[in-house]
Amino acid sequence: MIQYTFYQKNTHAHYVYIDMLFDTNALAFIELQLPAWRPGRYELGNFARNIKKPEFFNEAEAPLPFTKLTKDLWRIETKGCKRIKATYSYYAAELNAGACFADHEQLYINPVHCCFQVKGQEQVTHKLVLNVPEQYKIASSLKTIGKELYAANYEELVDSPFIASANLQSDVYQSNGISFHLHFCGYCQPDFTRLKQDFEKFTSYQIAFWGGFPVNDYHFLFQITPFKFYHGVEHQKNTVIAIGPGYALHSPSVYEDVLGVSCHELFHTWNIKYIRPAELLPYDYSKENYARTGYVYEGFTTYYGDKHLLCSGVFTKEQYFKTLEERLQKHFHNFGRYNLSVADSSWDTWLDGYIPGAPYRKTNIYDEGNLIALILDTEIMKATGNQRSLKDVCRLLYDRFGKTGKGYTEQNIIELVNEVGGTDLSHVFTNYVYAAADYEPALAEAFRYLGIAFRKTESSLLHEQLFGFKTVDNGSFSKVSLVAPYSPAWKAGLFNGDEIIAVNGRVIRNNLPHWLAYFKNEDAIRLTVVKNEALEELTITKDKKGATWLATYQLNVLNEVSIEAKTAFEQWLQN
Repeated sequence: MIQYTFYQKNTHAHYVYIDMLFDTNALAFIELQLPAWRPGRYELGNFARNIKKPEFFNEAEAPLPFTKLTKDLWRIETKGCKRIKATYSYYAAELNAGACFADHEQLYINPVHCCFQVKGQEQVTHKLVLNVPEQYKIASSLKTIGKELYAANYEELVDSPFIASANLQSDVYQSNGISFHLHFCGYCQPDFTRLKQDFEKFTSYQIAFWGGFPVNDYHFLFQITPFKFYHGVEHQKNTVIAIGPGYALHSPSVYEDVLGVSCHELFHTWNIKYIRPAELLPYDYSKENYARTGYVYEGFTTYYGDKHLLCSGVFTKEQYFKTLEERLQKHFHNFGRYNLSVADSSWDTWLDGYIPGAPYRKTNIYDEGNLIALILDTEIMKATGNQRSLKDVCRLLYDRFGKTGKGYTEQNIIELVNEVGGTDLSHVFTNYVYAAADYEPALAEAFRYLGIAFRKTESSLLHEQLFGFKTVDNGSFSKVSLVAPYSPAWKAGLFNGDEIIAVNGRVIRNNLPHWLAYFKNEDAIRLTVVKNEALEELTITKDKKGATWLATYQLNVLNEVSIEAKTAFEQWLQN
């Protein structure tokens, strides 16, 4: 057995102290690997940067010599001892769904960040001992006895975050004979009656969609922040969701976010935790695990995470369309879609992670994958007279790969789509997965088939519509967040990060749209901007041909549609 004991010395310092005990098995050297990344975020996390003062001792408390072989790999000389004690601390000051956070109110740990892997002993039982205040409650999917948690092996350990706090509020609901636990940590007042009613709806729907649930007990761990936040991370038996603000938990916008991210993360239980690409089976925590199928494990999940809220009756059509409109907007306003395919963007998450990165460089595996799923769904329905859909592809993935522990390949996805569709649909992959192309024609056809109005309209914001740039508030001024290539703003030299402080000599105070509306009849405007810490004057001239930029997209069900479209839509709602 490998044991980790967690405790704090100064709860305000954010350091968690860890004492680790493990056998040497008569080896001359033992290697300890700290993970360099965590599942659910396909970028290097380099968690070793938070490790402080690792030391190693034999049974007599004498220090053992060690060498650091890489940034996160340690080799210890055993000197003939039978058991080693490792002591170190981890800086836990990041509160999100995939990190670690410790203060005077809670101990929140994702073990993948801070628990060493003893090479060669991955399959032994791993025990966690929590030296926390007596009044602390524990939320975890691990076997829990008092303040001790048990994992069957290292893989279960690092896939099992836990929260220990006196402020935990918990409840449970049942679906298909399985217990689903809801745990809230933070300042909020959860309406468990409402939560359980809505969660049970989409949970039951997903279990029916897949034809079963792979685990017999599941935990939703909510970290509730006092500010606006949205983040979730999936695990086999649980998910952590960081969301806020807590005081607005049941306001329409925040509650819809709670439902959206929860449905998404639950779908991941099947799609990535059990159904995995071959490149991620098994996980290698020491280095990048490159895969080009992010459009499946994140894109399909995004599609069904939203859609199942509609199909299960949790969301109205209006709520679902609003969410899908946001996905469309993000897609069409991401000009990287013309430069790097979604498959190559999946590979490159390991290069620049989840930050925007270089403008116009790459696309988004969540948003583009979501739209590819919609296109594939309707293409299969068309090819089979609405008898089959992308759901059948998912079910086959679960039966042939998820249940057997075998990883799928890129070619397997294409073959399954063709098998279910009964025809060659590889053109969808050629044109949209492996090429940087315009999705609009395929999306228009998908919406037409379902009898959904897909309208492209001019932005109501003049700086987007006439000049081709977007902004975010930055104090009193406006910071440029996007400039459409070849737009008037682009030609004038405006670019991401520039700060606009005046329009035609008038200082703006969080009122850029109002001043632009005031000068809307002029052929050109003069912007005073801060660029590279220097003031510059830029003149932006309207397009002489009347071109507009950064359109918005609207969806709604048409009142008058053909019987075929109505039938397709009704069948689509059942998938």
